[in-house]
Amino acid sequence: MPIRSVFWDAAGTLIELAEPVGETYARIAAEHGVQAEPKALEKAFRQTWRELGPPKHPVGQPPRDDDRSWWRTLVGRTLHSCVTSSLAEAVVDRVFAELYDHYAEPSAWRLYDEVVPVLESLQDRFDLHILSNFDRRLLSILTGLGIAPYFKTVTLSSMVGVSKPDARLFAHALAGAETVAQESLHVGDEIEADWLGATAAGLYAWRVERPKADLRQLAKNLLVGDYSCLRPPSNRIYIAPPKTERG
Repeated sequence: MPIRSVFWDAAGTLIELAEPVGETYARIAAEHGVQAEPKALEKAFRQTWRELGPPKHPVGQPPRDDDRSWWRTLVGRTLHSCVTSSLAEAVVDRVFAELYDHYAEPSAWRLYDEVVPVLESLQDRFDLHILSNFDRRLLSILTGLGIAPYFKTVTLSSMVGVSKPDARLFAHALAGAETVAQESLHVGDEIEADWLGATAAGLYAWRVERPKADLRQLAKNLLVGDYSCLRPPSNRIYIAPPKTERG
C-alpha cells in the first residue's frame, strides 16, 4: 500500500538548538546571579530529563498549563543539582521564566540544512504533518523558521496529554490528519519514541541518523516509490508496495 502521509518529529529531525543547552542555561542563570558551569548544567539537564520521563496525563485530560509545570520541575532540578549554595525558589522561578520564553523564540532554533529542499520536493506528492513531543511553543517556532506552511496538521504531546511512544498520540495524529496507519510514515531521530513507537502503532518508520543518514536519503527513496529503507509496522510482514504515482 503506498505511503500517502508523512509525519515528522520536530526537534532532532527538522530543527535543532542554536546553542547547547548548558550554555544557554549558564548564561541566563548568570543574569540572575546564579553561577554554574555549562558542562555541568548540560549533564544535569540530560540526567534530569531521563529521570523525569515524558509528561503523561489521564485520557482526555491534556494539561491546562501546556506542560509548563513539567518544564519548571526540570529546570529547578537541573539548577539545584549544579549549585552548591542555597538557591531560593523565587530565583529559580525567574530563571525558568526567561528560559521558557527563550525557547519559544525561533532564534533559539535552526533548521537542518536539508529540511527546506526536502519538504519542497515532497509536498506535492505527500500530505505532510508534524507529530512532536513538544508544547504549543513549537507553533511559533515553525512559523518563525518559515516551514509551517508545509504541514497540514500539527499534533503536539501537550495538546493530547501523552507523549511518543504512546500509541494514543499516534492515533490522535492519524485522526486529525484523516488518514490511516497503513498509508502513513513517521520520521524521527529517537529509537524508542519515533522508530519503535511508530511501528508499534501501525505506521511505517524511518530514523534520521545524521551524518550517516539525513532526510535527503529518505526523500530520494520516497520519490521513486522505494520503501525498502522503511521499518514496517511491527505487526505486519513487509511487502514492497507498487511504484505508482499518488492519485
